[in-house]
Amino acid sequence: MAAALRQDLGVEVSLSRGSWGTFEIAVNGKVVAKKGLAGFPTETEVVAAVRRELGAATSG
Repeated sequence: MAAALRQDLGVEVSLSRGSWGTFEIAVNGKVVAKKGLAGFPTETEVVAAVRRELGAATSG
């Protein structure tokens, strides 16, 4: 997913170790996607969520 975010959006990505079973994607400290009851979000869902948040950050 990090590679997709770099390639599709040109963003810098950092990985942080969390507690066991934790998977969250955050943009500027705001969680925009995470593992839920249905499992992991798809790569497409993660890229779309980050794109939306980046758009919101630049427009307002």
